Amino acid sequence: MRDSQAAEARPYHHGDLRRALIDAASRLLEAEGPSALSLRAVAREAGVSPAAPYHHFKDKGELLEAVAGEGWTLLDGAIAKARAEAATPADALDEIGVAYVCFARENPAIYRVMYDTARDKEAFPDGMEGNEDSAYCKVRDTFIDAGANPNEVQELELSTTAAWCSAHGLAEMANFKQFQHLKDALGGETAFFRAVFKRLGLAAIRAQD
Repeated sequence: MRDSQAAEARPYHHGDLRRALIDAASRLLEAEGPSALSLRAVAREAGVSPAAPYHHFKDKGELLEAVAGEGWTLLDGAIAKARAEAATPADALDEIGVAYVCFARENPAIYRVMYDTARDKEAFPDGMEGNEDSAYCKVRDTFIDAGANPNEVQELELSTTAAWCSAHGLAEMANFKQFQHLKDALGGETAFFRAVFKRLGLAAIRAQD
């Protein structure tokens, strides 16, 4: 029943098969986890023939790469939005961290795929660091906006890496019960995230002074 309902609710329109398959894979990942993902299952979810996915992806691995790429794009958008809406550059550092952790919490399966595929390559996706519009570079540029010296390239890279790793670590640990008293005291989970990043961001800026 679920399969027929999915096909009816999400009809495939000619010309956007690749997008339909990526969206279907993302839905399956979040609803049922990686073990439920196969090209046949994705085709069924998208409402297309079992052979259709092979027009764009040779195997499940290539499809996961595409899902991961979409995840990085969505994360980049979340970071850009947080940066643009912050009142000050220092606030932007905090809000970028909050946006990162919230993205990971709201898209746990896709977030895991993003890092699983990157881990296999031992690197961020192509263009992640060199692309000036990437999430990584947005974090770096926010440090510069907040007062970091752009000529201290190594220190700037270390600060950006520290911020990224801190956000990743908090995303992994956010559910730990040891943090509950802090969440309660600060008024909720998001306030807790913001308080953590406020301290990390200030420490990183001071380290470059």
